[in-house]
Amino acid sequence: MGVTLWIDADAAPQPVKEICLRASKRLKLPTILVANQRLQVPPGYAHVSTVRVDGGADVADRYIVDHAVLGDVAVTADIPLAALLVPNGVMVLDPRGEEYSAENIGERLSVRNFMDGLRTTGVETGGHSAYGPREKQAFANALDRALTRALRRA
Repeated sequence: MGVTLWIDADAAPQPVKEICLRASKRLKLPTILVANQRLQVPPGYAHVSTVRVDGGADVADRYIVDHAVLGDVAVTADIPLAALLVPNGVMVLDPRGEEYSAENIGERLSVRNFMDGLRTTGVETGGHSAYGPREKQAFANALDRALTRALRRA
């Protein structure tokens, strides 16, 4: 049983996709980008494939949940998706390099739902700072650590 890298590609920043593609090539790692739009993979990435799902809320999420298995690694900024994957033994990273785990996913989901509730009442909650070199480096380091652990276990 091998490791597959899943990317929730609708919302992943371009630098995150590029880092994942390079890791896939370097490690000869099956990598699947899932989105509700057509994605183009540059030539030379033999282990990368794309899945285009129908439009609609959470369709890409459902596809990843239905296909990712114990030991896989997923990249998503979608905390509800992470909350579905973590209990199935999938290692989940956000694009800023934070790993969601059994220990922290409940809290992250609660905070996300609380902030979402505030936004629906009109409260301005702000958002993440811009995605820059520091975030890109943190993600690259976290992905390297996660993939090393996943491949060691496989």
